[in-house]
Amino acid sequence: MQTDIASDARLGLRVFWAPGCTSCLRTKEYLTRNGIAFESINVREDPEGMAKLRAVGASSVPIVARGESFVYAQSLEDLKAFIGVAGPAEQKLSPAELVRRIDIVLAAAMRYLVQMSDTQLDAPFRNSWAPPRGIGHHVIRIIEAYLEVVETPCELTYEMTMRGTYEVRPGDDVIAYGRVVRARMQAWWAANQGCDFSVMVPTYYDEQTLHEVLERTTWHSAQHTRQLIVMLESYGLVPDQPLTKADLAGLPLPEKAWDTD
Repeated sequence: MQTDIASDARLGLRVFWAPGCTSCLRTKEYLTRNGIAFESINVREDPEGMAKLRAVGASSVPIVARGESFVYAQSLEDLKAFIGVAGPAEQKLSPAELVRRIDIVLAAAMRYLVQMSDTQLDAPFRNSWAPPRGIGHHVIRIIEAYLEVVETPCELTYEMTMRGTYEVRPGDDVIAYGRVVRARMQAWWAANQGCDFSVMVPTYYDEQTLHEVLERTTWHSAQHTRQLIVMLESYGLVPDQPLTKADLAGLPLPEKAWDTD
């Protein structure tokens, strides 16, 4: 689909991104798919990228900036509003279905981690910001951060979604951690199926409905689990029960599992 805004030379969009960032990949795919030109700034590879990011007043990616204005692009609806693309909002899966998918994703991530040796789990992988053990921890941490937001309640911060992931060390039992979080998620849902998912939740990418936060929790963890599949296959291993199209249907995922740009 080509949008009118795509031919506006004054748009001057800059996209700040980093390899392995799921929302970054989805943002770039969305803009490219809609014929919207942008300057690509990889904050990890561009020596001045992080300084440019902080200069617009942000500290995490993806950021889409135009002049001195910017938007956190974790939400496609926020991105579309920022660049002026009209259209109906994307339909979301029901909360019950999103919770079901989270359980599928968590179980899959733990299956894939079991398949890798300690050497493989802790070896650097391509341009990833973390080895497979760290990516597995992040899958689980994304879901635990959601639980903290709804149980406390509190603001969802970027730091919450990353807590502990960078500190993962060889030999750490990420799978045991996953079992605990999976059980917590099941218990929370059993007690809160009737809660109001239209309530607004403060997040680091502006206020969002609880439904949107749950959806992001689901597809964000699913995308990193897709990356675990890529890691397995690169080691010549066949994923134990790969995620299927039905498992991922209806989630606003990037088209690709891995950003090779």
